[in-house]
Amino acid sequence: MMIKNILFDFDGVIIDSMPIKTAGFRKIFDEYDAETVKPLLDFHNLNGGLSRYVKIKYFFEDVLGTPIEDIEIMRYANRFSEIVKEELNNPEHLIAEVVQFIRDNQENFNFHIVSGADEQELKYLCEQLNIAQYFKSIHGSPTHKNELVKQVMKENSYLKTETILIGDSINDLEAAEVNEIGFYAYNNADLRPLSTNYIETMADFTL
Repeated sequence: MMIKNILFDFDGVIIDSMPIKTAGFRKIFDEYDAETVKPLLDFHNLNGGLSRYVKIKYFFEDVLGTPIEDIEIMRYANRFSEIVKEELNNPEHLIAEVVQFIRDNQENFNFHIVSGADEQELKYLCEQLNIAQYFKSIHGSPTHKNELVKQVMKENSYLKTETILIGDSINDLEAAEVNEIGFYAYNNADLRPLSTNYIETMADFTL
């Protein structure tokens, strides 16, 4: 059956934001030494699809062994947002071959974004970067990605056999598997052995 619907992760797939966000986490926890923060940065890089809220909670509860209240998580998350927002507005960080594919194929597929990034910030960024118009919907955290994919499928009455997710993290793979849709890995060689479909370049990507 033909693929009609493509769900995209955002960070690392449409925009090369991981280095910017890594620097953002380092900045919001600059009162801690580099060795203490390193496990968080490793967790962040391994779990690109998880939200900043989960990562901040992980740092306190799993790395530091300290409980943290939601209001405090929000305080750190808001500071993180302020740090990365301005840098992410730069269109130079867009992954050109992916954006070109999206522009060239907007009439051929239904495109959606399902991301671990904050939803309001994500919509703002897509508007600023002039790419929002290519997507039927844009979804982000705090809703978990597994649930976001489920929502998109249900709201649009998409068939599983006609839908795929393109992502660069283990969380994207999990979201596709849980929702029983195809997964195409991109921009992360670690996923090559885990996925039967790996996109080397978008120029060679065919469905």
